[in-house]
Amino acid sequence: MPPIDWRGPLPTQSPTAAGRATPGDIYVGEGMAPGTNDKQPADPKDDERVTALRRFAAAGRNWRRAQLAGSAVLLAIALTGGAIAFGASGDGGTPMAASSAVSPALLASGDLDTSIASLQAHLRTQPKDSDSWATLGLAYVEQARTKGDPSRYPQAEKALEQALRITPGNDQALAGQAALAAARHQFAQALTYADQALEQNPYNAGALSSRVDALVELGRYADAAKAADLADQRKPGVPVFTRYAYVRELRGDVKTARQVLEQALSTATSKGDIAYVAAQLGLLAWNQGDYKSALDYYARALTADENYLPALEGRARAQAASGDRAAAIKGMELVVSRYPLPQPLVELGELYEDRNATGDKAKAEDQYALVEAWIALARANGVNADLDTALAAADHGDKAEALKAARAEWARRHTVHTADALAWALHVNGKDEEALPYARRATATGYRNASFIYHLGMIELANGDKAAGRAALTKALELNPGFSPLGARTARKALEASK
Repeated sequence: MPPIDWRGPLPTQSPTAAGRATPGDIYVGEGMAPGTNDKQPADPKDDERVTALRRFAAAGRNWRRAQLAGSAVLLAIALTGGAIAFGASGDGGTPMAASSAVSPALLASGDLDTSIASLQAHLRTQPKDSDSWATLGLAYVEQARTKGDPSRYPQAEKALEQALRITPGNDQALAGQAALAAARHQFAQALTYADQALEQNPYNAGALSSRVDALVELGRYADAAKAADLADQRKPGVPVFTRYAYVRELRGDVKTARQVLEQALSTATSKGDIAYVAAQLGLLAWNQGDYKSALDYYARALTADENYLPALEGRARAQAASGDRAAAIKGMELVVSRYPLPQPLVELGELYEDRNATGDKAKAEDQYALVEAWIALARANGVNADLDTALAAADHGDKAEALKAARAEWARRHTVHTADALAWALHVNGKDEEALPYARRATATGYRNASFIYHLGMIELANGDKAAGRAALTKALELNPGFSPLGARTARKALEASK
């Protein structure tokens, strides 16, 4: 499977906090009211999350799918060290009320753990501070996103609901619910919550950002462009600049996207913001096959923050495309040892398959099994994982399940990414005539994505249109010849066979 270029919801606060991994978690036991004592477990080692996923995946191979999904709560417990999370970070872009325990400056410092601890201490003495409950909920959304642990989402939901019980119409809490819905891939709900927050406060930065995200992920690109313009007028800054750039990239305007990101990078001052924007520039360069520039941007990101996971992942991807497979595998192994998310797991599996050394096939299968375990956990915690399922299973799992998931996702939203996923799932299930319109739709906006163009080419060939198929495959390889170690190889073989 070519790398998934679905970025999902971007951080709702300054990436200084939102884009960083945090070294440890602080928990409040489930059902504990503010004012009771917290228990703070020792920081987990990087590979504990992977170990839990491996055990879960191994057990899941012998269970029915329903049993796997129903038992995902056990994995959630394993991932959280046996404790149930209940709290943490904020909007970051909207000034908080004076009663809040944590200032925007502290949230922007990137120290999410310190913010959580401060919020928890404050809420023990001021349990009716709705702004702090809202901030607490948003921080767990960020922690779930940065740590790849969807078991945080139910606890974020509780904190946000508590804020709204205390102060109905709290714009920070509504913006938090928008961010939470977006993180769970519930984009229609995210748009509703964002609009509600903006009715209360038209300048809520988190809501402005989530509104752009939701419109993008619903495939409403013209509306998303207008929303990005509005957000830029009201709350210009790194979170808005990166969204503005992505909207332009999706419509094929790579030049403007690059210019906006370069502007954002030139104005970024904190290490977190520099790492985040530089990594986005690295991804944009990689998508265009400019691996040298991509590696330069990732190096800049890692100079600012040596542990920034998106930059580590992007660097490994660019190294693979540049022919340095050994470095790529080492780098991707580091990424998945910390955050075993579907995309890097699949990419590592494909790197193993491409190397094809002794034991690599088993190693690859292990990565794909971990993807299934993560998807089960995500669904158990309210995350819509149909797109992840469709993309991973089409090439490395149950093809019928991939098609079922892709159809379900397409029923919810019509984006270039869901069109591509449905086209490819139809293709691998032998439904190429039905797949073709979706593959063409995925590339119709001008989005320069080699994976989409490769899928279109393979589907064109399968429908007997040799000229169109060869043209698309040639275009994909010219745009980004290293878009996928397996996909690029398949494209070259198909071109050779279709001469």
